[in-house]
Amino acid sequence: MPPSWPARIRALASGELTPVAPKPSATVVLLRDAQPGTDAGPQAYLLRRRTSMAFAGGMYAYPGGGVDPRDAEAELRWAGPSPAEWAERLGVDARAAKAVVCAAVRETFEEAGVLLAGPDADTMAEPRDWSAERAALEAHELSFGEFLGKHGLVLRSDLLAAWARWTTPAFEERRFDTWFFVAALPPGQQAADRVGEADRVAWLSPADAVEGYRAGRFGMLPPTVTVLRELLPARTAAEALTLAAQRTITPVLGTAEVAGDRMTVRWSGYEELTIDGEFPA
Repeated sequence: MPPSWPARIRALASGELTPVAPKPSATVVLLRDAQPGTDAGPQAYLLRRRTSMAFAGGMYAYPGGGVDPRDAEAELRWAGPSPAEWAERLGVDARAAKAVVCAAVRETFEEAGVLLAGPDADTMAEPRDWSAERAALEAHELSFGEFLGKHGLVLRSDLLAAWARWTTPAFEERRFDTWFFVAALPPGQQAADRVGEADRVAWLSPADAVEGYRAGRFGMLPPTVTVLRELLPARTAAEALTLAAQRTITPVLGTAEVAGDRMTVRWSGYEELTIDGEFPA
């Protein structure tokens, strides 16, 4: 467990700690099919966050980040399931659903350079150098709605499939209410091989990533490795999107128990992730 956990868990249990409100967030598992002739299944795009990052430093993660308030307010052209349809799928109201889906597409573009948008509901944007626009979005100098409008683009929500929702435990200093999506890498687009918040990017099959986690080569937070494990049955990116449509999005929340000098952290529905340890009183 991180060094700060024992004191915070005890303080939460005694009522001395008020939980931080979780920030609505979205992250996208970009998938591409393996090379022809191989039987490795799809590969996922993973970023290793720089060790200097305040949250999950040194951990492998997917492109993603917090919802920008402008994501809900944006006037933009939209293709695919409506915000109302997404609201039913994600378990929130239509305004929040619009913001989460917009954040998922925006963060994928900002961090990975992959644009899930096009000039109409059936086509994709032509590949080009978007580095200046991505930097402006990251610096909050430009909203995603403004970017799409300027270039005559439609947000393609049909290219996303909701996979899971995880909320950071109440005792953590930084908390996120995160929706996980899967998406296939659009034809003709390439994901960035350099990302400002990451010191490494890698395309890994779920099996290789999970094995690397087990062997201690890849550090991952519980949601990251769990999604990879759940993707193991998929043989192609398209099959992963089909599997996503069959899933129920039930929030997963980590909880902690204190008994003497022993503390246990569990995640609802995922007993294999349980962390159990002894600490000085």
